[in-house]
Amino acid sequence: MDPAERLKHVAILGAAGKMGRGITLLMALEMARMKQLPEYRDKTFVLHAVDTSHEALQGLLNYLKTQVLKSAERNIVALRKGYSFRQDLIENHEIVQQYLWDVISLVNPVSSVSAARGSQIVFEAASEDVDLKVALLGELKSHNPDTWFFTNTSSIPISQLDREAALEGNIAGLHFYNPPAVQKLVEIASAETTREEVTQMALYLARVLGKKVAISADVPGFIGNGHFMRELLYAVEMAEQAGESLCQGICQVNTVTQDFLLRPMGIFQLMDYVGIDVCRHILKVMNPHFPNEQLHSHLLDTMYERNLKGGQHPDGTQKPGFFSYHKTTPVEVYDLDQDKYVPLDTLDQHCQEVLGPLPVSFMPWKALIRNPEKEKHLKEYFSELQGMQNQGAQLAISYLKQSSAIASRLVDTKVAGSPGVVNLVLELGFFHAYGPINDLIN
Repeated sequence: MDPAERLKHVAILGAAGKMGRGITLLMALEMARMKQLPEYRDKTFVLHAVDTSHEALQGLLNYLKTQVLKSAERNIVALRKGYSFRQDLIENHEIVQQYLWDVISLVNPVSSVSAARGSQIVFEAASEDVDLKVALLGELKSHNPDTWFFTNTSSIPISQLDREAALEGNIAGLHFYNPPAVQKLVEIASAETTREEVTQMALYLARVLGKKVAISADVPGFIGNGHFMRELLYAVEMAEQAGESLCQGICQVNTVTQDFLLRPMGIFQLMDYVGIDVCRHILKVMNPHFPNEQLHSHLLDTMYERNLKGGQHPDGTQKPGFFSYHKTTPVEVYDLDQDKYVPLDTLDQHCQEVLGPLPVSFMPWKALIRNPEKEKHLKEYFSELQGMQNQGAQLAISYLKQSSAIASRLVDTKVAGSPGVVNLVLELGFFHAYGPINDLIN
């Protein structure tokens, strides 16, 4: 079968969630593009957007309308060419409105999984819960044995889902990074049982959606969370030892990982962004598969028990976790001993005094990634950093060595095929300015 033929009948499970809505947008735009091709103009395309909440589905439609309009305005020249067969569309605004209608009309928002039963392709973006995923995938497989499944799991082995849902190899991991519509990276993983044509379809989808691909072995956590989960555990350990209090330690390690290591946000802010509850659950999935490691955090358990879970509100603002936020900017840090948030500005001066100055060649992350001489600057910066004796520099070097060791282990255990693949995941998936496997430090 022509791969494009399968895209005429697609379903997204968990379509209104943070990941699902981005995947829904990408697929709707791709299906609309195909509908403009002469060979598909008379074909029927359907994209079932499945979620349990009617309110969330309405929010999905609003999100799609906003994003499709933005896409149309950015790509009006290409749209003019795509609609050249429509002599009635003359003005730009007419083309934009037609495109909006063509994209949105493909989407069928439904709250019942049964609507997806006839789909040739199903994207699964449900919560990171094995039992839930198995139940959803197994139900659809029982009604249509020919369905191909692409799961967005970031931690559960594909072989486990295949086996427990009895999918007979019709599944591959196609993990989009958040937000899917913006992120350039997808992580693809296949089980030994995955059919070759399903893997090839995953690669085809990544290509037509304009994504860079990182191939991972079918190991819990894969490459991205295989690194991130182990790194965050090291950050927690470092924070517990770094400051006079855990509150101060969190501030110090967050500052070190953002400023001294030239990242877009510190590691504790990143945990908040991903969701403390999500990080905790991924660790819970991974831990039984690595008996020689302790992939568990009592600190994350405590935060979860106190209902401080992080994540985002529907409008994109950040929910409280290790920090509380004004929109997306941290303004307070949580003090576990006092069971309350304290202003960051009361700790910043002490944190700066303890950590010491940044290298003279310091450049903020946003400026660094736009710098045409980024690689040269990185070598100069880390050379200077290694020559400094203040606590911030020493913590940064120690942290970077641990990050590199974690990454190298992923290569040594063949989770990733090469150092370059790990670096690709960290640079694109986590927006790092450099990969963890490098020659920046001795």
